[in-house]
Amino acid sequence: MNERLWTAVTLAATTDATKRKLSIFSHDAGRLCVPGLVKLQIGDPNQLRPADSNTNPAVIRTGVNKRGMLALRYIVAILGFLIVTMMLWDAFEVIILPLRVTRPLRFARFFYRFTWRLRSSPAQWIRDHKRRETYLSAFGPLSLLLLLSVWATGLVAGFAMLQWGLQDRLNVAQKAASFGTYLYLSGTTFFTLGLGDVTPLGRVGKLLVVVEAGLGFGFLAGLISYLPIIYQAFSRREVSISLLDARAGSPPTAAELLRRNDGDMSGLCQLLGDWERWSAELLESHLSYPVLVFFRSQHANQSWLAALTVILDVCALIIAGIDGGPARQAHLTFAKARHVAAELAQVFVSSPPAPEPDRLPASSLKALRNALAETGVTVREGLATDQKLWELRQMYEPYVQALSRYLLIPLPPWFRVNVIPDSWQSSNWQALIPAVATENGAIPASKVLATESITANTL
Repeated sequence: MNERLWTAVTLAATTDATKRKLSIFSHDAGRLCVPGLVKLQIGDPNQLRPADSNTNPAVIRTGVNKRGMLALRYIVAILGFLIVTMMLWDAFEVIILPLRVTRPLRFARFFYRFTWRLRSSPAQWIRDHKRRETYLSAFGPLSLLLLLSVWATGLVAGFAMLQWGLQDRLNVAQKAASFGTYLYLSGTTFFTLGLGDVTPLGRVGKLLVVVEAGLGFGFLAGLISYLPIIYQAFSRREVSISLLDARAGSPPTAAELLRRNDGDMSGLCQLLGDWERWSAELLESHLSYPVLVFFRSQHANQSWLAALTVILDVCALIIAGIDGGPARQAHLTFAKARHVAAELAQVFVSSPPAPEPDRLPASSLKALRNALAETGVTVREGLATDQKLWELRQMYEPYVQALSRYLLIPLPPWFRVNVIPDSWQSSNWQALIPAVATENGAIPASKVLATESITANTL
């Protein structure tokens, strides 16, 4: 037929659930177009048959969407597995592994570099030293707690991604099983809450729940044991720094330590021996737990870096040119203290720093000799002594200066220009407690009795 016709065909389709009538209209003279059916020649009812599902655009789009969603779920599951692995390995290296990790790509390394930059940048604009130290002193404990929180969040999110990606069935309505539901399941499992309102039904989901619950329990146990270790190491470090207050001043200086020693070379030898052990403990603890580097001392004019620098300065002076000094013990202490400075600088500073101003120019060295000579400590003069001292200083000063710039901890001078009260001499009751310092740092008995009387009357 060549003329255009309007044809109406009504088909009755019966399924298991309903019966429906489908009216299809076509203006093709020779063929009838029926959705879901192949094109039929009019007048041949025997040719009516279902269309091939592979040629139906709606079916094709549905299949493509299902395959795309399945691929997306697999990708999310793989990402979740990688996140869980990264968090667990990073926590193992930081908390359990007692060795220094030299791998540059580490989550904890990136975390501390990023957070310290955010914290230290505003501190550079704080001019008052005490206010800046107070501002920076909170970073160590806060960063530690934040890192632990990031680990826990990463593990919870990673296991939720695994559960959602594998699409294991839950004991909730299908519409309620969103990613938030899987995240809730992961959180209650990791922190071992045991609510039981959302549980997996499949074998894979149940296995993941058991693994996550065990890891959560182990994570909390490791956290409980990790914090006391950190604060014990911090306490041992600070004890020796506090003892240095009365021996070398606040801030400590090499000249003041030698002056207050009052020519007691045997006592100086024992003191250097104690600081050799302190340096060894500092090296072991701060390489195993680098976060301790960010923990500041109790007083603004004291720090572990300043104490380490003073001990290196004293050892360098004894080795270079102090007659009758404990040269052998000075060599041993210098070696260990310099090892600490070099190792820690290479951990936190990626490249050698720019040259810093000379801490002991020729004029200051002459003033140092004169100040020590007044107390009976003689530093040899001559080009050989000066050259030897300069060589020793170049072995450690670049490292302590790099740490000083990175951590915003000022380095101590070689000798005091102005007389500053020690930390033990200052308090909020300064009007009640008199200054009792003498030349050698000792306290006269009369002043001790007067101080005790004032304190007793005050109480």
